[in-house]
Amino acid sequence: MPQSDLRELFVDELKDLYSAEKQLVKALPKMAKAASSEELKEAFAEHLEQTKGHVQRLEEIFQALEESPRGKKCAGMEGLIKEGEEAIQEDYEGAVKDAALIGAAQRVEHYEIAAYGTAKALAEVIGESDHASTLAETLEEEKETDEKLTSISEQVNEEANTEPEEEEGEEEKPKSRSKASSGRR
Repeated sequence: MPQSDLRELFVDELKDLYSAEKQLVKALPKMAKAASSEELKEAFAEHLEQTKGHVQRLEEIFQALEESPRGKKCAGMEGLIKEGEEAIQEDYEGAVKDAALIGAAQRVEHYEIAAYGTAKALAEVIGESDHASTLAETLEEEKETDEKLTSISEQVNEEANTEPEEEEGEEEKPKSRSKASSGRR
């Protein structure tokens, strides 16, 4: 594949990331509002500010490339956000809802980790080392957010597992101690 095609793919990947981050800027406040754990609310609020910075970094890359960030909608993020909205609307309460929110948020982070890794690798191959460094910085922040969510999930999942059951007969069901945020369905 000629380098011009790789550059075009790189720009396309950046447009996808830009759309994803812009969608996430709108979704994170809703997730923070739905969370009951103060630590989780704070994590979502912190990641919102970080995500705004990611948008700014991408805009700077587009400016340097003399390209427009517009023109593509990230369908992957759209689907992940829809799943997050479903977690918000479920009848779960307290720590169980927080566990569902963390699971949704970690799916978003894993998507972003993959996307930033791809964009960084493309930048390196086409000789855009400055942009590769910027993307690597964002990639590390996404990984740190994922680790933070995993840490919060350990406490939240324990709380969810010990919350009293509301309905009769529920105590007969075995409780799973697996992490809701493992990404498995």
